[in-house]
Amino acid sequence: MVSAVALAAAAVASYLVWWLVRDYFVRSPLDNIPGPPSGSVWTGNLLQLVNYDSWDFIRDLCDTYGPVARIHSFFGSKWLHVYDTKALHSIFVKDQDSYFRGVQAINASNLLLGPGLFATYGEPHKKQRKMLNPVFSVAHMRNLTPVFHEISDRLRLAIETRVKDGPKELDILGWMGRTALELVGQGGLGYSFDPLTADTKDEYAEAVKAFIPSVTQTTRYRFIFPYLHYLGPAWFRRMLLDMVPNRGVQRIKNVTNIVHEKSKEIFLAKKSAIERGDQELLHTVGEGKDIMSILLKANVLASEEDKLPDDELLAQTSSFMIAGVDTTSNALSRVLHLLSEHPDVQAKLRSEIHQAQEEFGAHIPFDELMALPYVDAVCRETLRLYAPVTLSNRQARKDTILPLSEPIRGVDGTLITEIAIPKGTTFMLNLRACNTNKAVWGEDALEWKPERWLQPLPRTVEEARIPGIYANTMTFISGGHSCIGFKFSQLEMKVVLVMLVSAFKFELSETPIFWNFAGIAYPTTTKGNMRPEMYLKVSMASA
Repeated sequence: MVSAVALAAAAVASYLVWWLVRDYFVRSPLDNIPGPPSGSVWTGNLLQLVNYDSWDFIRDLCDTYGPVARIHSFFGSKWLHVYDTKALHSIFVKDQDSYFRGVQAINASNLLLGPGLFATYGEPHKKQRKMLNPVFSVAHMRNLTPVFHEISDRLRLAIETRVKDGPKELDILGWMGRTALELVGQGGLGYSFDPLTADTKDEYAEAVKAFIPSVTQTTRYRFIFPYLHYLGPAWFRRMLLDMVPNRGVQRIKNVTNIVHEKSKEIFLAKKSAIERGDQELLHTVGEGKDIMSILLKANVLASEEDKLPDDELLAQTSSFMIAGVDTTSNALSRVLHLLSEHPDVQAKLRSEIHQAQEEFGAHIPFDELMALPYVDAVCRETLRLYAPVTLSNRQARKDTILPLSEPIRGVDGTLITEIAIPKGTTFMLNLRACNTNKAVWGEDALEWKPERWLQPLPRTVEEARIPGIYANTMTFISGGHSCIGFKFSQLEMKVVLVMLVSAFKFELSETPIFWNFAGIAYPTTTKGNMRPEMYLKVSMASA
């Protein structure tokens, strides 16, 4: 009996060991794809790829190996780094049902945010998108514009109070974070987090800001996510988690708890107001024009087969906040950093804004605001060159074929026009590399030039058929998993930028700015610092 148990245990142990190391020995169709040598026996190139200072590694990866390269991941597994436009079109659009975000990403999103858009694929994802797509229509964005103007007015008053007596160094990222939280809070959830005109300390706001850096810090543990549900019920997994002696793991646990509890509180209050009727909504923040109110009302009216259950609706609440706050605040901070480095662009932008305000008033209406050519050019160029999200991951759900725009030369010297993709292959899709590919955008592709959008783009951009939903870029990706809130994001960005540049002048301060590579790139004052912050010198702008 003992020997039988021992043999069974040995067999299980042998299988687990083989499962972990098999990629070191089993041949793969990806072996013939050129790529960098593994940086580690255990983690391959992964820590080089997602380190806070990964910019140089990724630039060298693109320059050396081009639009398709093999990279190494955990325990010898082979991934593909891709920014070839035809391959991206296949993955995101044409053959999108053959790919998903991957077991690790799906399970991680489910654990951290719940069964929302980031944690679903296939039919459940399509069902959620069907309910959510109409909520982000241009008509709803137009209704939100006065709400955003009111929030930007409070931001202007808060900054003016601090700089009216002379220039001051301000943590612009901090202010953009507070503003984005209030914009997404009121516009997305109908909830006010921050008056802006008074200094407040909000636990939820701090947790939202810390979420992405905390997730990035635990990258090396992602490979265990697909197997956590085998450890028993949620209460038992939580007990095990409490015992993990790792500060990064405990930090993401605490941050997730705070985000979940507050999101649940907001969701239940909003649902209760919906059930009490429209008159109740008129007395809430945003007067029922927010995304969550519209979504909940649409869900009530939907057929039984289209209705979303409460756990999925609650997951959208957390997802809105995490996806909407950091991306907007960091993108706005990047614009202001660039305008500080290019005072001529800042002056030209301010001139256009002042002319528009003379015609339409301080609060430029939605249609006129979205049509301002230089405001649009500055936003487009910033989001092209510095997409807040650099990498997007996908995994093949089945064996498939990946087409290429241009052939690549294999390790054995043969020309490769398409790649046989085994089921389970993981892709790191480089959005920024596609946006800055010199073969597409020209030799100045890595330069920040808003003027490029005021004239016809190079013919090569049109010929490349970049499969993005915004400005011939991959910033908001495309297909069924494209950024559902990109119109919301554009409105936020333009309302705040117009107000800030109209009222204030931004200059570089003596405090250094370092942009960290992460799920969403963020600035700090020193390399490796986990505290997001960015200081600029701010003064009143001349009329």
